[in-house]
Amino acid sequence: MTTIRQRKGGKVPEADEDQPSEEKNVKSKGKILSDHTGGKLWNILSLTVGGIVAIFLGLLTSVYVATLHENDLWFSNIKEVEREISFRTECGLYYSYYKQMIQAASIQQGLHGLVYDNKTESVRTINILERMNVYQEVFLSILYRILPIQQYLEPVYFYIYTLFGLQAVYVIALYVTSWLLSGTWLSGLLAACWYITNRIDTTRVEFTIPLRENWALPFFAVQIAAITYLFRSHLQPAQERWTLLAVFVATFLFSLTWQFNQFMMLIQALALFILDCFDILPTAKKNLKKGSLLSRLGKLILHALLVSSLTLLVNKFIKKILNLESDEHIFKFLKAKFGFGATRDFDASLYLCEEAFGLLPLNTFSRLSDTLLFYVYVFVLFPMTVTAVIVALRNLSCSNQALEKMEECTISLKPDAAYNLIHTVLFGCLALSTMRMKYLWTSHMCVFASFGLCSTEVWRLILKCVHLYTSQRTQVIKYLIPIITLLYILYKFWPGIMDELLELREFYDPDTVELMNWIKSNTPNTAVFAGSMQLLAGVKLCTGRTLTNHPHYEDKHLRERTKQIYQIYAKRSPEDVYRILRSFSTDYVILEDSICYERRHSRGCRLRDLLDIANGHIMDGLGENEPDLKPSLYPRFCEEIKKNLPSYTIHFTRVFQNKTFHVYKLAKHK
Repeated sequence: MTTIRQRKGGKVPEADEDQPSEEKNVKSKGKILSDHTGGKLWNILSLTVGGIVAIFLGLLTSVYVATLHENDLWFSNIKEVEREISFRTECGLYYSYYKQMIQAASIQQGLHGLVYDNKTESVRTINILERMNVYQEVFLSILYRILPIQQYLEPVYFYIYTLFGLQAVYVIALYVTSWLLSGTWLSGLLAACWYITNRIDTTRVEFTIPLRENWALPFFAVQIAAITYLFRSHLQPAQERWTLLAVFVATFLFSLTWQFNQFMMLIQALALFILDCFDILPTAKKNLKKGSLLSRLGKLILHALLVSSLTLLVNKFIKKILNLESDEHIFKFLKAKFGFGATRDFDASLYLCEEAFGLLPLNTFSRLSDTLLFYVYVFVLFPMTVTAVIVALRNLSCSNQALEKMEECTISLKPDAAYNLIHTVLFGCLALSTMRMKYLWTSHMCVFASFGLCSTEVWRLILKCVHLYTSQRTQVIKYLIPIITLLYILYKFWPGIMDELLELREFYDPDTVELMNWIKSNTPNTAVFAGSMQLLAGVKLCTGRTLTNHPHYEDKHLRERTKQIYQIYAKRSPEDVYRILRSFSTDYVILEDSICYERRHSRGCRLRDLLDIANGHIMDGLGENEPDLKPSLYPRFCEEIKKNLPSYTIHFTRVFQNKTFHVYKLAKHK
């Protein structure tokens, strides 16, 4: 945005001899005041229009994903049990605590049930609020209970509408960040349009509603917008205080709502550390280095090594003192993923074999390229990266003689642009290595690409490189190219979006519905169920029965328990399996054909293969085996139990069966 101000130290125009000096002064002041007033009015108009467009696009996104969710499941027409089953895997577990709080006799009893929970993990009382990030479910359930909306809105709709509403916050935050970087709300409009048209790669909220990332990422985007604003120069003290408060609140909410927040915070801290090392932070926030280029590079390397060493030492010390082992499986996974030795660790292999934790598929880039997003992103990223390298070297070479000299060294790359550049590079590396983290990158990709396309600095640099630079040409291009891009997106993708909104489907999973209805009707409320983590989350949500294990895998004790429970899919004797299940007070075990005869993964990554390797047994099927693996003395439990042999029926009695599930009741031997 352009503002008009009086120049300092400019050449004063010569007075007209025929005009009295007083009259000239009056006219001059009048012109300045008129220009200043016009500039302020234009700024107010631009802010108003840009703000209205931001809110409109945010609400439009919320309505869009809510409509897709309704069209995909016919959510308003299906039964309650079907609605709950649609919250698959860990989504169902998180939603179950919201339902538990809603159904509690009072808020106090609901909270007590979460703090002293003995139904999520059998024979063990755990504090759900301490173990899991479900504060948002607690807050939302309390809000639903105290607001006079029970007669007009079902609890499930209050829940999903809140998350769809957070998508509006998300889009507005992305819009504002791009606007702050470029100086024009046209950039924010383009960022929001790219976010919507690349929905498959920027969000999955419409079909995994309760996932922690759908709660956390909107607050993360708000935090990035606030930090971007904080890096502006000449902020008033009040503006800086309010912005810091926004950063604090957004960071707090982000950390509260996602169990992987510490990894994101580490990467953001690394981005700020890099900015500080290369003196790209605003002057008032700098840690200036002294000396020649070689001296400063030496100090920089020493600084980096010292910070890294201290970080690792403090991390190890805290874990040792507090006996924390909840994240050890992550480090085992990372070690194996990046080639620091093969692993037979069951937990690490479970992650390595999941597509979500694999490398980012190449077809992601083809989808992003269809909307021109990836092409523009690379087009902007390359000159910005080159500029950042040049600026960093100049900053390291600059002597610290005067503040003005340092400002000249950093003038070609603003701190807010540098922060977002490092942010997008680091999160891009994370997304390329782990597909599940792509949503951090792709949403910011929309911001960064739209900023570059509407940036005076970027176009000035590019036009100067090809010797075509003029200020007028730069201003025309920075508006013309984004408008053409928007028109292209509208022309190519609007018909597809309309067709998508008209496509009607319906939730259909009769086997799981039949299983849940049978459990509710034919088992006692105190019954304990064993099975796969994903299915048991649904069992807890739909029936309220006690579980042996569940999908929130961030606890060492639970991981060991899950590996034991999963022996139902390994080559173990019926006596061994019965003993393991009864050690967790299991009354019923659910076997799934989709796991026992799994074909989704290739050999070596099927759950039964991971169990065989962990148990030292040869895997099924054609293919190589490690030389130290031995044949098992027993057949696979989930297959052999269906033959109703006496050695199995003495411990297990089949009480339910359909095309997908087999439920066995465990005998109560004395």
